Amino acid sequence: MRNCMTEEDALSYVTTVAKTLSLPLEPDRAQRVAQHLARNAQIAQVLDRIALDAYDELAAIYCPAPFPAAGDPGGQHG
Repeated sequence: MRNCMTEEDALSYVTTVAKTLSLPLEPDRAQRVAQHLARNAQIAQVLDRIALDAYDELAAIYCPAPFPAAGDPGGQHG
């Protein structure tokens, strides 16, 4: 079993990505983003432990909404 990402790992990742992408990120916001990332990593680790067969979790079929008709700025069809 792999080790889960710690908040320190997540903060290092978040600050590195922000620098790489030239994103302004204040330290307090970086900390909050890192906390969410670490929490999501912990959730993913728990879910990875569940043995599922191929058809145990059927994803819904994605059906995007149609684009508004030309000349219909409000998106009303009909």
